[in-house]
Amino acid sequence: MTFTDQPDALDSNDPEGLDPGWLTGLVGFHLRMAHVALHRDFALSTARFDITQKQLAAMELIARNPGASQVDIAQVLSMDRATMMGVIKRLMAKNLVERKPSLTDRRRHEIRLTDQGRKVLAEVHEVIEKHEKEFCAVLSEDECASLIDMLTRLYRRGRQSAAP
Repeated sequence: MTFTDQPDALDSNDPEGLDPGWLTGLVGFHLRMAHVALHRDFALSTARFDITQKQLAAMELIARNPGASQVDIAQVLSMDRATMMGVIKRLMAKNLVERKPSLTDRRRHEIRLTDQGRKVLAEVHEVIEKHEKEFCAVLSEDECASLIDMLTRLYRRGRQSAAP
């Protein structure tokens, strides 16, 4: 199928009535559109927690890897140090994480969830599980698993091609 043979990707209720043309055949375009829809739904679902997707991802990694450094977390999330520093500072301001000097390496700071952070993360898990289930209701369980597999392969490939 060529790019121009793709079915119309934009919602027919689009008030602009714009023809996306060549974009309909681009994986990146569809990833971006899906991300925007998912992000909007995530923000609505988690508004009472005042937490972003980046902050949630960082908290989950911290919870699963107590004592990990900001650098470690930044690498896994493909963030630069400055962005990760901002994420950690905002989480610290909300009393969700704490940063302490490592007992084994004074140059390193370890990040851990606070008691409040563990409580909020548990509450957010419930909300996000419901959000994911509702958002992905248009997919079967097998399709959802396949989508996660395909997306994982794409971002791992992207990491490999970006490696020096």
